[in-house]
Amino acid sequence: MAKVAFLGLGVMGYPMARHLKAKGHDVTVFNRTAAKADKWVAEHGGRAARTPAEAARGQDIVFACVGNDDDLREVTLGADGAFQAMGQGAVFVDHTTASATIARDLATAAEAGGFAFLDAPVSGGQAGAENGQLTVMVGGETAAFATAEPVIMSFARACRLLGPAGSGQLAKMMNQIAIAGVVQGLAEAVHFGKSAGLDVEAVIEVISKGAAQSWQMENRHKTMLAGKYDFGFAVDWMRKDLGIVLDEARGNGATLPLTALVDQFYAEVQAMGGKRWDTSSLLARLER
Repeated sequence: MAKVAFLGLGVMGYPMARHLKAKGHDVTVFNRTAAKADKWVAEHGGRAARTPAEAARGQDIVFACVGNDDDLREVTLGADGAFQAMGQGAVFVDHTTASATIARDLATAAEAGGFAFLDAPVSGGQAGAENGQLTVMVGGETAAFATAEPVIMSFARACRLLGPAGSGQLAKMMNQIAIAGVVQGLAEAVHFGKSAGLDVEAVIEVISKGAAQSWQMENRHKTMLAGKYDFGFAVDWMRKDLGIVLDEARGNGATLPLTALVDQFYAEVQAMGGKRWDTSSLLARLER
């Protein structure tokens, strides 16, 4: 079993850290709101640290799942950041959805400090974190991945190294591009069927057995038909991710017209008060 720390106990990190503890790992947790770390320890055991550096000291692997590039910079390179306390040969695994640029920067800083960095964003949402069924896309060095993968599998169903530092974040961007288009297509199909007076549930039962089938259709069409958008990945988070995607595309020359359009549709959902609705709320925009 490994000695690990987990930095960031949000809706994803809280259950991910729980799975690490349940698998027998020695877990130390840190959260900016200390009361949440104390609550986690009261429920699951382990130890709460008051700074990222304190959490990271003496650990084999340090995990992080925070909000964005700035948050990640703070917990790694800040005044009490984890990087100042990481030991030789340790591995830092970042599950934040962030830019490929910061992943490369942190990998360079880690190498200078004698330890390794893996960018390892996840897909599967809150439900995947709760159930230990996340998909993990990883960028970094092979040796570090070999060390971290068995521990990552405490909360994952799939984990793959996809290339050097930054590759995990780029893969997550592909994931979000694909999701954005599929959800918009499903929303339009449901809207069209309702407008045409069809039994949409019956139609989806049929077309979900053919080429139109998708995870979104299987898992979201019922809640969409019910007008319930309180399950899954929030619109605010999707807009953050699509912003990262579009910034990267401007740099690498990729043309993403559908992604840019769906990003604006999500901006309209935000303006409707749907910041915390899940991503399937694109249907609500069509039904205003």
